[in-house]
Amino acid sequence: MPVESGNSAAARQVKQKRKSHSLSIRRTNSTEQDRGMQRDMMEGQDSKLPMALRSNLLDLFGQIEREFENLYIENLELRREIESLNERLAGEGQTVDGGDLTKGALKTKASHSTSQLSQKLKTTYKASTSKIVSSFKATTSRAVCQLVKEYVGHRDGIWDLAVTRIQPLVLGTASADHCSMLWSIETGKCLLKYAGHAGSVNSIKFHPTEQMALTASGDQTAHIWRYMVQLPLPQPPADISASLDDDGDFSDKDEADGEAEGPSECPTIRVATTTLKSHQGVVIAADWLVGGKQVVTASWDRAANLYDVETSELVHTLTGHDQELTHCCTHPTQRLVVTSSRDTTFRLWDFRDPSIHSVNVFQGHTDTVTSAVFTVGDNVVSGSDDRTVKVWDLKNMRSPIATIRTDSAVNRISVSANQRIIALPHDNRQVRLFDMNGVRLARLPRSNRQGHRRMVCCSAWNEENQACNLFTCGFDRQAIGWNINIPALLQEK
Repeated sequence: MPVESGNSAAARQVKQKRKSHSLSIRRTNSTEQDRGMQRDMMEGQDSKLPMALRSNLLDLFGQIEREFENLYIENLELRREIESLNERLAGEGQTVDGGDLTKGALKTKASHSTSQLSQKLKTTYKASTSKIVSSFKATTSRAVCQLVKEYVGHRDGIWDLAVTRIQPLVLGTASADHCSMLWSIETGKCLLKYAGHAGSVNSIKFHPTEQMALTASGDQTAHIWRYMVQLPLPQPPADISASLDDDGDFSDKDEADGEAEGPSECPTIRVATTTLKSHQGVVIAADWLVGGKQVVTASWDRAANLYDVETSELVHTLTGHDQELTHCCTHPTQRLVVTSSRDTTFRLWDFRDPSIHSVNVFQGHTDTVTSAVFTVGDNVVSGSDDRTVKVWDLKNMRSPIATIRTDSAVNRISVSANQRIIALPHDNRQVRLFDMNGVRLARLPRSNRQGHRRMVCCSAWNEENQACNLFTCGFDRQAIGWNINIPALLQEK
């Protein structure tokens, strides 16, 4: 079999490289021209998309084109390497003993080398396409979930937050700095500060029909206090499109090490209307029973207490948990209470019949149950440090009807009343949205310019406010108001 000389093979490789290089130059020039024409055509069209979103789409399409162009060029180079390898192997086979390349060691060597090159090509293609798909997902999340307002003023981490149930709608936060604050949702201004606790304020809940707040504290008490606020004039919305361009990961900043700037001067309440004290440990959470005439508190002394609001008297002590309680929640329309504990269980307490107070124990988790909440309907949703969230049916709670598995511990969850979307705050600074079937809907944007920079402790929905319908807080000392486009979110599902 004739063998191509070394000079001839080298000349052939040089010719192929020149041809590939010239082709690459023509493709690059043509791509830049086409991209410019596409941008001009898109700018000339009467599109309803915001300019920032259109610009992001153009950039993504440009990235796609560049990725496939790089793949095409690399494919050509790999093909040249394969041809060169085959020519070299053919030459070696002729000079050794004239053996057939389809047999023996030469065939094995050629097949192995070709397989390696093919695998390299597949790996490169897979990595490139995964990057493109991730870019599309990030852009979709930014378009559906947008940061609207940041509420900054606490001097320590924020454990809990809630929105008032009656007008005027304000946001309440509970912080480890021993204070609770009320904020204007629209302007982000602090309207009122409650400084009556001697320890960390661990939770805040608002009365269903009156301007009263219920706070639980590390000073082993729960306080009920009245508030009166006057909303400031709303400010024009800021342009946040620039902050949505980057969704990269955040390297911890030194913000938490310095003193956060306090809010502008606002009225301060220092004395509670009612003080509830009978616990022997930290009161970690508290909530109003339906009607607002009784409250329930959960404590690290392993008990939950039921109080009468008017007389401040202890009505019932709910015992049975083996370890500290972490959370308590009441049903929006029925006299039901659910308590969570570090003993990996949560308990359902039924007070609908005054003569019988039944309790059911649920052992669905393998680590601390950080929260369990009722939904509008007959469901309970529980979250745990075991990195799972489970949806239960009140009519049959032997096993969950859905299980959500995540990559980080889950803190105080919330479920929207209308669409029943679950908001999961995580230890790893992420906030994810799921439906009741366990299908992931979105992840809230987080980058070095927006989102939480420390553990996210709590989430709270408020579907009555269209501008900010989801709030989150964390140990970066701030609460954040988000706009979640729920119809678009459900349509993408």
